[in-house]
Amino acid sequence: MSPTLARPVALCAILTIPALFLRLSGAHPAAAPGLLVFGAAIVAASFLLAWAAEAARVDISGPLAIAILAVIAVLPEYVVDLYFAFTAGHNPGYEQYAAANMTGSNRLLLGLGWPVVVLIALWVTSRKSGHGVRELVLDSGYRNELGFLLIASIVALVIPLSGQINLILGFALLGLFVFYLWKASRAGTSEPELVGPAARIGALPARGRRLLVAGLLVFAAAVIVVSAEPFANSLITTGTQLGIDRFLLVQWVAPLASEAPEFIVAIVFAVHGKGADAIGMLISSKVNQWTLLVGSLPIAYLAGGGGTALVLDARQHEEFLLTAAQTLLGVAALLSLRFPRWLALTLLGLFAVQYAIPGQLARYVLCAVYAGIAVAALVRNRRHILPTLTAPFRRTPSPAGSEPGQNALDPEKHGVLTH
Repeated sequence: MSPTLARPVALCAILTIPALFLRLSGAHPAAAPGLLVFGAAIVAASFLLAWAAEAARVDISGPLAIAILAVIAVLPEYVVDLYFAFTAGHNPGYEQYAAANMTGSNRLLLGLGWPVVVLIALWVTSRKSGHGVRELVLDSGYRNELGFLLIASIVALVIPLSGQINLILGFALLGLFVFYLWKASRAGTSEPELVGPAARIGALPARGRRLLVAGLLVFAAAVIVVSAEPFANSLITTGTQLGIDRFLLVQWVAPLASEAPEFIVAIVFAVHGKGADAIGMLISSKVNQWTLLVGSLPIAYLAGGGGTALVLDARQHEEFLLTAAQTLLGVAALLSLRFPRWLALTLLGLFAVQYAIPGQLARYVLCAVYAGIAVAALVRNRRHILPTLTAPFRRTPSPAGSEPGQNALDPEKHGVLTH
């Protein structure tokens, strides 16, 4: 292993040692130190996961690799969220947190991740082209991804309307996720363009690369699994000791830790002019969250000793409604496969507003604003609704990129609009 590869891998591995030592020794640190130790371990392991998953694209090409990368990139979030749902099954005090992490990570992904990546990609392309770029034009293959996200978003509206996530809905969403992976596996393939440590791993000889990728995936997943419980408990205890709303800590601090590597990978892609890969991974992550993650919550709740439906309290109901409205806006505005700068700024601004004016009334007002803009976008893009809804069911979906490593922001190739 070259020094340029060994250093970042070794640094991340070292950051996981304190957490592993505490777990293996059976020690129970105070809440605040525990939060730092186990949080650092989860973030470090997440980077290892992301690098290994990206390098795996050398051996698993095409949209399936993007989908698998998106699943692995948000694995830390899944583990923490499912722990809360499982614990809620036998500890009613945890029911309020079961969906908090999910709604927070969802809104963080679309409200912060999508617009930041797009704005960076537009800025990079503007500098390269010498003139302002107003929007990112997505490749036609992304209609398949958006189709799955639109269907999942419509199905997920049952949750705030019914006030619960039951097993039937959970299995339906899991079935949709399996169908999504199957369709991705049948789509076109392309040669990946890796960056950073992932590129150095991908350049290794086949045997060494596969062994290293497998080892990193197993090690990182093990670190995340053993760190999830103490991290979640430390988070809640720390909030109590500091007088901070524990719900908000679970909803925003935990997702920031678990989503950080995914955001960083997407930003690196955007900086290197690969806006298509960056947005593709984030859209796929959104599909995964609305299908695999939400669908798993009632199963984890039942396994923990709960009933066949995870019932939402008033706060969770509001949060789910707000998350669904935000998702609907994101999908509706992208139906034309164009991500304009105004949409990025709007998503970013509305995401910031929820911090400036918190409270029940503010959440309902934001829901109305999201829904209003979404309806306007649906009307404007109405001719794209049916093609998007039917895209997942077509026999031969087109690949996410018409050329290997193609830059989705190249004005000459993709008709990016400029000032």
